[in-house]
Amino acid sequence: MVKVVDKLLLFLYSIVIGCFSIFLLAIGFGGITEDLLGDWISDLYSNDPFQITLIVTAVIFFILSLRFIIVSLHRGSASAPSIDQRTDFGDIRISLETIENLALKAASRQRGVKDLRARIRATDAGLDIVIRAVVDGESSIPVLTEEIQRAVKEHVEDIAGIPVTNVAVYVANIIQTGTFKSRVE
Repeated sequence: MVKVVDKLLLFLYSIVIGCFSIFLLAIGFGGITEDLLGDWISDLYSNDPFQITLIVTAVIFFILSLRFIIVSLHRGSASAPSIDQRTDFGDIRISLETIENLALKAASRQRGVKDLRARIRATDAGLDIVIRAVVDGESSIPVLTEEIQRAVKEHVEDIAGIPVTNVAVYVANIIQTGTFKSRVE
């Protein structure tokens, strides 16, 4: 949610800065004359509600600028999502991408599985793994999915040493093995 708000604020901020840049370009190329600009500035100093609006707008843009500076510095130091473990010898960090590749490797060893994708979510209890697969349709889907679940759970726990709480397999489709010719009469 915070990322969406930051993106929206950055979008609005960019639009306003773009409009201000066009205004400055118009002044620079003579599109806005000195007399017109002088009239606008004199109106600014003589109109109290407009001054208050200008001050509030300036404060909002200053706060937005500070927010974007903080976000850019914070995200620059962030690393890839990982699972951290502490041992007697030190810390171990395993990226979620590594766990994903381990799960895909184990699932791809099963016969009848073609296109695979994995999603990993780390919880306090362990890992939740979702495997999306396209199968050949030649073998029993319940048997195949159980084999995938077992193989992925065992492989990830053996290699990474992290408990797997759930392996969900989503069979997205089956592969059409032959071409079918339609008869036209």
